[in-house]
Amino acid sequence: MPATVSAPELLAMLAMGHCVGDFGLQSDRMATEKCPGKGVTLGWGWWLVAHAGIHGFLVGWITGLPLLGVAEWLVHSLIDIGKCRHLYRLPMDQALHLLCKVVWVGVWIQLQA
Repeated sequence: MPATVSAPELLAMLAMGHCVGDFGLQSDRMATEKCPGKGVTLGWGWWLVAHAGIHGFLVGWITGLPLLGVAEWLVHSLIDIGKCRHLYRLPMDQALHLLCKVVWVGVWIQLQA
């Protein structure tokens, strides 16, 4: 990401990347089988790691900070496990994911200073 991008622009890019990862690149099979106990074609962990890895890649690529991508990979996995365990529904799941993007922008701002 060029240094000339603003924080709101970065947040918009991260939110758009999230939409691509959660709704464009996640198949119905992946959405179902990433939950513990639901893996049929592969073990659930493989689906979850792959799905969260897509999000980690997108965050690392968009921010230019691979370690933020690794953080996203881990946090996205944990949030999705919570949804799989029915601790919350889709609106809260998406709010938590977008809150992470706000945190990543905050980290990015600190590293730009």
